[in-house]
Amino acid sequence: MELDTALNYESLREGQQLEPLTKPPVTKVQLVKYAGASGDFNPLHTDDEFAQKVGMDGVIAHGMLVMGFLGQYIMEIAGNSAELTRFRMRFGAVTKPGDRITCSATVEKVFEENNERYVELELKAEKSPGEVVGSGMAVLRFH
Repeated sequence: MELDTALNYESLREGQQLEPLTKPPVTKVQLVKYAGASGDFNPLHTDDEFAQKVGMDGVIAHGMLVMGFLGQYIMEIAGNSAELTRFRMRFGAVTKPGDRITCSATVEKVFEENNERYVELELKAEKSPGEVVGSGMAVLRFH
């Protein structure tokens, strides 16, 4: 799923909301595949019975999967016009199978440093409006 956007440094303004990216609903199969790709086989992410024994309703997504969604979003925003120089994230609410995650960004700062052009973005991953599963920031350097 690609965004229909190409960032233009000259048109970016502080406070500007960028086009969001909504991922398909998280699936249990996706969690198992992510466990294999990441090496994180904690049964909290793949075994409903185990998850229920530790007080959850069922399995939950790996926090790093949500970070991957934000990473994909940033790279699609950057496209061919910019490169990622900084990326930071904090985890929020739990993501469960069936949750549809929407990644969004707000332009926090547009600046130049050492004759290079940058934009700092405030990032958010939500499963419903106001229910943040991840937040953070990224800095893009424009070519």
